[in-house]
Amino acid sequence: MKYDKFFSEDVGSFMRSPVREIFKKVDLASIYSFAGGYPDAATFPIDDVRRISAQVLEKYGAKALQYGATQGVPELRQVIAQRYGVAVENVQITTSSQQGIDVCTRVLADPGDVILTTSPTYLGALQSFKSYRADIRTLEDYGWEKPVKFCYVIPDFQNPSGETMSLAEREALVALVREHDFLIVEDSPYRELRYSGEPQPTLYSLAPERTLHLGSFSKVFAPGFRLGWILGPVELLDQIYVCKQSLDLCPPILDQYIAAEFMGSGALDANLQKSIALYRAKRDKMLALLEKYMPAGVSWTHPEGGLFLFLTLPEGVDTVALYDRALSAGVAYVAGSFFFVDGSHRNTMRLNFSFLDASRMEAGIRLLAEVIQE
Repeated sequence: MKYDKFFSEDVGSFMRSPVREIFKKVDLASIYSFAGGYPDAATFPIDDVRRISAQVLEKYGAKALQYGATQGVPELRQVIAQRYGVAVENVQITTSSQQGIDVCTRVLADPGDVILTTSPTYLGALQSFKSYRADIRTLEDYGWEKPVKFCYVIPDFQNPSGETMSLAEREALVALVREHDFLIVEDSPYRELRYSGEPQPTLYSLAPERTLHLGSFSKVFAPGFRLGWILGPVELLDQIYVCKQSLDLCPPILDQYIAAEFMGSGALDANLQKSIALYRAKRDKMLALLEKYMPAGVSWTHPEGGLFLFLTLPEGVDTVALYDRALSAGVAYVAGSFFFVDGSHRNTMRLNFSFLDASRMEAGIRLLAEVIQE
């Protein structure tokens, strides 16, 4: 039976994630994978989760297993508000930061509306924008021929590049959004994973009236909890609140209570210290290995934090075409062109340094360098 006639017009705009397709086909434990954005499982606070889960069930009982408020449980909203210096009414809990991107797009953009983004940019954001049939343009090249709804940026340790916006760049973007009257969606899942350099102010702190700031527990706690948050103006959050009622009614309640206790008790900061030390060592090791093994003509970014760095290969090398050969050899990456709005820059690739065990990293980078050299 053919089902095409039953699909909505939106289905034609859906974009498959090449990263998720890798995970469908390959056992990550059997290869050297630099492909995903997985945290190191060693950072997962299993003992804390076990202890706090028991405390939550003792403290809240059946309430922790019941439906809850669409905005999120008050306890979690309160600790997030305290941590980031905002009012509770400026906090909306989401079922993952990815949902935050999607719900912001759903609330703000109609088909054909212009969304600006940097190039390259996060693949999951491009998937969401395309699914709502937005007109995706690059911030660097836009000519202002049409009004803009919002600009999507990852200012700190960007995915995929690993780069961080300077204070001057942030201030210039804020001036631009005020001049041309549009909003900012600031995606900030990696901000607290800084290994060197000095923190810059968030765009939300520079323009709170025009910014929706997205945070996530996935990289600083555990992705399996599927929890994130949005900081923003009450008027924008109210529309997101109404939209979320039709999506999931409420974020996971038990997960929220555990996250609230984890963040509010100081366990998050203690775990962050361990995670930062681990990831700093992994970043430094990958940078040293790239320097040791990569052939001439290959360059890469030097991130101050986050989970990724970005390689640029000589012109004429196609990392999309190279991928099957690399996977057959036992090493995985994500081709950089998937992160560009127009699919260009096919001579680039994203590497993740957080997931693979440090003891296996050298063999993986050496193998990848051999594939590139060939």
